[in-house]
Amino acid sequence: MKNKELDLYTDYLLSTFGAATATGLSAMVGGAVSHDQVTRFLSKTDYTSKDLWQQVKSVVRSIERDEGVLIFDDTIQEKAWTDENELMCWHYDHVSGHNVRGINLLNALYHAGGASIPVAFELIKKPLQYCDVQTRQIKRMSEVTKNELMRQMIQTCLQNSVKFRYVLMDSWFSASENFEFIRSRGKHFVAALKDNRLIALTEQDRKGKRFTRVDELNFPEQGCVRGYLKGYGHFAQPSNLNA
Repeated sequence: MKNKELDLYTDYLLSTFGAATATGLSAMVGGAVSHDQVTRFLSKTDYTSKDLWQQVKSVVRSIERDEGVLIFDDTIQEKAWTDENELMCWHYDHVSGHNVRGINLLNALYHAGGASIPVAFELIKKPLQYCDVQTRQIKRMSEVTKNELMRQMIQTCLQNSVKFRYVLMDSWFSASENFEFIRSRGKHFVAALKDNRLIALTEQDRKGKRFTRVDELNFPEQGCVRGYLKGYGHFAQPSNLNA
């Protein structure tokens, strides 16, 4: 990896508010770096989380704290007119609520000491093709789920000795298996829950299997609501169950 080219490209990404392109980078430096040079640099290597970690390791070490947090989120760069392949394909966008064609990226952001640094990423690939029985359309699927990828990324951060206490995630990753995995590694989590998740507010309700949907609970304006999430046996004290 050529550090000068990488530094130039990352500075360009950080300073660009619109679409980032090789032509745009070339124009920004007055043609000192050509469009073709930028394209060759980006296409010659498939960069991974390992490459990212080597770049950010020293920065993370300078800011990390035992109370640090890992923040997981995925984003889709929509590419409506690009030919489909295992990387550039259809993904469900839980923000807009419908499928879009583009590149889906799962990110792990480390936050501590007032600074945020990306420490891991995974591109969502769908190499497997199948025929949908109802629509008779050819669709794609991944060999691993996003939840599995997130757990792998957490494990990688642990192996890299990143100091953190909490894992933060949205409702897409609020699965009992993820909760159990995080707690088994001695860490804690803060997660959003979907409105249809079921909660028991007391131990008696849990034992009696009396669960209530999150969107049917009455939340106080201030304070916490404590309860049990159905399918997850540990006591929870979330600050906002339907966030």
